[in-house]
Amino acid sequence: MAAATPAEALRVGGLTPLTTIDFPGRLAAVFYCQGCPWRCGYCHNPELLDATAPPQLPWAHALAFLQSRRGLLDGVVFSGGEPTLQAALPAALAEVRAMGFATGLHTGGMYPERLAAVLPLLDWVGLDIKGPPHRFDAITGVPGSGARAWESLGLLVASGVAHECRTTWHAGLFPPDELQALGNTLTSAGVALWKVQPCNVPVNHTVAHPQESDQGGHVVS
Repeated sequence: MAAATPAEALRVGGLTPLTTIDFPGRLAAVFYCQGCPWRCGYCHNPELLDATAPPQLPWAHALAFLQSRRGLLDGVVFSGGEPTLQAALPAALAEVRAMGFATGLHTGGMYPERLAAVLPLLDWVGLDIKGPPHRFDAITGVPGSGARAWESLGLLVASGVAHECRTTWHAGLFPPDELQALGNTLTSAGVALWKVQPCNVPVNHTVAHPQESDQGGHVVS
């Protein structure tokens, strides 16, 4: 068995020192993990897409920041980018929990097996469900992404970890009737909280033909 990747290898591309909205019910900090294999046209953090970019916040500095906030913050959210892209995530979560912080994760669900591995280390998960399964490939630019995200949804619901699903939507992505059907499907799947987020950033393409994309993804270790 390969040795676990140490937390020091986590590439953190940014930090929000205090948030009241990214981890429901908690005063939290957010670590933005570098790298994402998907290329959604409405991406809110495009500067984090490049998985090869150097970290902006060394892990030792991140821990020093948290040490200075003990007793002031309740939790830490790992966002991105896509945190599960990085093999150092489990070790980083374990270190944060050992400091007494609750842990949260923002994920698109592209690596179900990695999500399953970190669920025992999490107190809350925000899972992006970008649309009905047949719309995913065009939204993300990656074939097979819908199947992976919906597999992650099943694992999350079965785990019992507190969570919410979020969908960023505008009419260029898919029609309103599909959005309503998506909500019904999520309810049937056992999702208790689903938020629809308006698309507030410029979109560099609309989605009409999921079969046209041929861009692949990769896992960074």
